[in-house]
Amino acid sequence: MVTWIVFGVALFALIVLALAVRPVLARLPRLRRAALALQRRATEAESLRSAAEELQARAESLQDRAGVAQERIALIKASRGK
Repeated sequence: MVTWIVFGVALFALIVLALAVRPVLARLPRLRRAALALQRRATEAESLRSAAEELQARAESLQDRAGVAQERIALIKASRGK
């Protein structure tokens, strides 16, 4: 008699566990798609970051060149006496 009670309780616990796990298993495909989408976005963000760093380096280079050009213009104006 005790064996049947223990068996019944164990079976009931397994049924409750299966009912609790079922919604999680049903969501797994959506979660996988979301994870893949996030991974793609992270890759895109990394490429955008590297492009932004390149643009920043180019902007700094142009700024240096503009400074040199301004110095040359100042020297030309000074030599003309203006």
